Amino acid sequence: MTNAFKGIPEELLKPHASPCVSIFMPTSRTFPDNTQDPVRFKNLVSRAEADGIAFSTKREMAPLIERLRLLQDDASFWNHTLDGLAVFISPDYFRIFRLQQSVLEQAHVTDAFYIRPLIRIYQIVERFQVLALTRSEVKLYEGTRDHLDEIELAPEVPKTMTDALGTEITPPHMTIASYGGTGTAMRHGHSSRKDEEALDNERFFRAVDQGINEYHSSSSGLPLVLVALPEHQGLFRSISRNQRLVAEGIEIDPAALGLEAMRQKAWQVMEPYRERKIDQMIARFREAEGGKLGSDNPYAIAIAAVAGNVSHLLLDGQKFWPGQIDPVSGDILLDEASQASGRDVFEELGAAVLARGGEVLVLPSERMPSASGVAAIFRHD
Repeated sequence: MTNAFKGIPEELLKPHASPCVSIFMPTSRTFPDNTQDPVRFKNLVSRAEADGIAFSTKREMAPLIERLRLLQDDASFWNHTLDGLAVFISPDYFRIFRLQQSVLEQAHVTDAFYIRPLIRIYQIVERFQVLALTRSEVKLYEGTRDHLDEIELAPEVPKTMTDALGTEITPPHMTIASYGGTGTAMRHGHSSRKDEEALDNERFFRAVDQGINEYHSSSSGLPLVLVALPEHQGLFRSISRNQRLVAEGIEIDPAALGLEAMRQKAWQVMEPYRERKIDQMIARFREAEGGKLGSDNPYAIAIAAVAGNVSHLLLDGQKFWPGQIDPVSGDILLDEASQASGRDVFEELGAAVLARGGEVLVLPSERMPSASGVAAIFRHD
């Protein structure tokens, strides 16, 4: 069974040139609260600079801090934040994530990116995308039960029919013929205007489907809800190759929906879809548990996780367990030092599983198949 929720971008799990700077902070969507966000970011950059110089050298940190200061001074960026922010930078990588959930304020400089705060956000089962499609415009949104926000389309995805077809948009073709030697000209259309529009629609939708699938759905792994007129729903679905396109769509002109109305309708589609996915995963865990290939014992799971023996991990989205995991033995450390570090055993479990090619799914507490807050399916006994 393939997990439909890939979550954390794979490039964050790959090795990068050191030093790797990871910055997290809560942000505000609205004025005047968002005026404090650049100040908080400035302080975090200063903290990262000091820690980075101690970890590596001032010379290695200087170009990274310079890029972060440019972001700090970018007023347009801070006018378009969401509920949280994650920034990752190294000598060979720079990426910013606007988050739909708040995160604790923190900065880390190590030889790998610190991704643990993203686990509960990016592996949550409630995440989805919405494709709003008309003949004239394409928009993509990402959301959860509570939020829906437009996201920037990859440059390769056409935003309009002109982007997709350019000068190849089919014009009406007319010919003039003379009959009976009378010199009377007769006009004949090779195809009706309706046929021409249908052809353009098909070519446009095919280009959109290819772009969304390749540059958004495949990388995010998120289910995709289509918002379009009924006739466009049918055409798009007949040509789509996107395996993440949800069977039920929203049959309405996207222009007739405000953002909040679109979120509500999308969640009406996604809620039963989410429940089915959870049911399937729980059933698989129960089957594995009965065959000694599943466990809800966090100590056993931690050992299996660092050994690369966890194929699927289910985490309770509301439970936290202060502590950390020994990266070699898998021992769970609950001493005062590990608890004071602010690290969470469940997030460390998730990071260990993801780093070794496993899949993680964060569930609401009421749907967890165990009271421990964690459940795992092993690759072998």
